[in-house]
Amino acid sequence: MKHRDVDVIVVGGGHAGAEAALAAHRCGARTLLATHRFDRLGEMSCNPAIGGLGKGHLVREIDALDGLMGRAADTAGIQFRLLNRSKGPAAQGPRAQTDRSLYRRAVQRAFRKRPGLGIVEDEVVDLVVEANEARGVVLAGGGEVRAGAVVLTAGTFLRGMIHIGERRQPAGRAGDPASVRLARRIEALGLPLGRLKTGTPPRLDGRTIDWERVARQPGDAVPTLFSFLSGGVTARQVDCGLTATSERTHALIRKNLHRSAMYGGQIEATGPRYCPSIEDKVVRFAERTAHQVFLEPEGLEDHTVYPNGISTSLPEDVQEASVRSIEGLGNVVILRYGYAIEYDYVDPRSLTRTLQVADLPGLYLAGQINGTTGYEEAAAQGLLAGLNAAAAAMGRDPVVFGRDEAYLGVMVDDLVTRGVTEPYRMFTSRAEFRLQLRADNADQRLTPRGIALGCVGTARREAFERKMAALARVRASAMDIRVTPAEAARLGLPVNQDGVRRSAYELLGHADLGLEAIRDAFPALATEDEAIMRQLEHEARYAPYLERQAEDVARLRRDEAVSIPRSLDYRALAGLSHELRGKLETVRPETIAQAARIEGMTPAALTLLLLRLRNTAGRAA
Repeated sequence: MKHRDVDVIVVGGGHAGAEAALAAHRCGARTLLATHRFDRLGEMSCNPAIGGLGKGHLVREIDALDGLMGRAADTAGIQFRLLNRSKGPAAQGPRAQTDRSLYRRAVQRAFRKRPGLGIVEDEVVDLVVEANEARGVVLAGGGEVRAGAVVLTAGTFLRGMIHIGERRQPAGRAGDPASVRLARRIEALGLPLGRLKTGTPPRLDGRTIDWERVARQPGDAVPTLFSFLSGGVTARQVDCGLTATSERTHALIRKNLHRSAMYGGQIEATGPRYCPSIEDKVVRFAERTAHQVFLEPEGLEDHTVYPNGISTSLPEDVQEASVRSIEGLGNVVILRYGYAIEYDYVDPRSLTRTLQVADLPGLYLAGQINGTTGYEEAAAQGLLAGLNAAAAAMGRDPVVFGRDEAYLGVMVDDLVTRGVTEPYRMFTSRAEFRLQLRADNADQRLTPRGIALGCVGTARREAFERKMAALARVRASAMDIRVTPAEAARLGLPVNQDGVRRSAYELLGHADLGLEAIRDAFPALATEDEAIMRQLEHEARYAPYLERQAEDVARLRRDEAVSIPRSLDYRALAGLSHELRGKLETVRPETIAQAARIEGMTPAALTLLLLRLRNTAGRAA
């Protein structure tokens, strides 16, 4: 083996890059992070918030594997809200409004606390490729860094182009240059590239907002934190504001649509459907007379306010007029204008489920370069790529998460199997096994995997073991307490009078009963830790549904066990349609389960594929 400077080099210091570098280093890999500026590490380039529906699940999963995002968000959180609180735990998503400065400091502090995790402040302009394998990077400042594996987390920097009206400016984000040479190198390597678009709203001076004319949106009285290790809120809590666009706003936008970069023809790339610009909203929902605008403070010591809901690529003068037509913003001062940004991404169907480029071993991609949008999606991919880059460099088995194990597994499978036609965003509806993929049990699902992988530290392992011991003890106690329907009724617990004895555990999962009623009825459980009891309640409530779903999970795992050689010649499979053959050749599924999820796959085609695999195996035997 030729000389290597490090085991893993991570390119890019955004959310994906931070988690990738930390994950690889936790696994024992000699790791180097290459980023333009260390002082921008942990930068929240868009909205000052972490989590949400689906996204909050990803943050909990990152935390369960000892990643950083959850702890940083808890440290920087200035407002916490549990979304979908009126629904069941599987549909709920934690979200935090965060102080940008506090978040950035928390991330940078985590890197400083990891001796041996190297940082180089330079631009990566090329990849070192030898024998069709990625073996390092070339720096703009001169010289190479050789590595066992490279993780590329370029965000929106690859040939990034900012648009404000008719004005265009090459940039990776506001204030940072685009990565042009690296984009050309990726293109020359033959990776399939496309263009996507995202955007951001103007930033407002909160001192010029008439807060008396907007609604106040407080956080939850009892905050729901992200990290299983966080003890409580540390930053001062604040309210957000809520206002809305007006018919005057919409008239101004319609009158100037031709001056928008999106509608003026300067941008052809697809933007995120679930986070549309205000121009898109006005056009697509023409019948609406108002759209909500959330006024989100960017920090406790910062007067900047992020008006969530009015992302735009309109020219400055139209932004000024349209923003000031919104209730409470009549005299507002814009500190920075909104913009759209267009950038290169790599078709994620060219990746394996480890996030390695299938045809270029040693190169891993994570974040927006894979066609996703959002901090949380990027960070989760970064963690997985970091684990696999470390595994590859150190000769360990690859790491893959199934759709039944984690939202991270769902997201990666969606990306590498189906690709993207617009920036991918995580939602709970994407997971067919979401009843077991709850935010509240992420540690139970993933921390044991993390311990086995060597990426979980001692503090988290010990805290997890204490929690599981307490949960087992309380579960056993709740199962030992059994009552007849008549006894339950006398205790104030209405159940069917069917003569069936039920345990306190079963009653805890009863839809018409709550934790408080159970604790009142059974003194032995009244003194138990409320967080543990709440976890037990969720477990008991979902137990019957998960038992019914067990066969579906078993079937998926059986199909995942049937691997498909990457070298399989789909052109030789008679009976497949030309379209389906093309999709199989593009995706090159790794398992029968993955093949079954390809759009347009039929039972007949799967049968043909299985027959070919069995015949091939028979000949080999």
